[in-house]
Amino acid sequence: MSIDYLVIEGNIGAGKTTLATMLSADLNSKLILEGFSDNPFLPRFYSDPVKYSFPLELSFLAERYTQLKTDLASRDLFHELTIMDYFFMKSLIFARNTLATDEYNLYRKFFDIIYERLPKPDLYVYLHLPEERLIENIRQRGRDYEQSIEISYLKTIREGYFNFFSQQKDFPVLIIDTSMIDFVKYDADYQLIKNLIFNKSYPNGINREILNG
Repeated sequence: MSIDYLVIEGNIGAGKTTLATMLSADLNSKLILEGFSDNPFLPRFYSDPVKYSFPLELSFLAERYTQLKTDLASRDLFHELTIMDYFFMKSLIFARNTLATDEYNLYRKFFDIIYERLPKPDLYVYLHLPEERLIENIRQRGRDYEQSIEISYLKTIREGYFNFFSQQKDFPVLIIDTSMIDFVKYDADYQLIKNLIFNKSYPNGINREILNG
């Protein structure tokens, strides 16, 4: 299976950016990370979701489109592989869980226009962890604006992702359950994931793997 464009995703705290960064360094690939840390609406959203959900989701939509249009259009000649720690569909998944119905319907119109113009990944990898483990990871990394995140919110996000996967037929989706391994601490666990991604072929739609270290 030849992979030129790889997406690594997961719920908040699943380790997607960490794994994408590790793979990119290991394979000397082009790495595209989501630039969310400077978004002024993010901390406001976590303190007042009703007031700030719509401007937050619109700002993410604009930022992600601008980044993808720039970075994916100008492929690096020195790197055959491009790895990203998010996929544009993430915008719709989060918006569906945060916006009121009328806001979401308006948002969806903008999203659909943009989505059809963007390239699709050769492989989409989703790192799955139980919500209790996600909360532990969120607490450990210590971002102030994330400390109010609740398990119920993480569950709605996970349900949004899996609903998207159930309808996805355009490219392979590989769901990897990492609850029994630690790919940051143990190289053998990292190699297990790397092997699943690059040394196996997957049909379009959902594919599942459960790893035991």
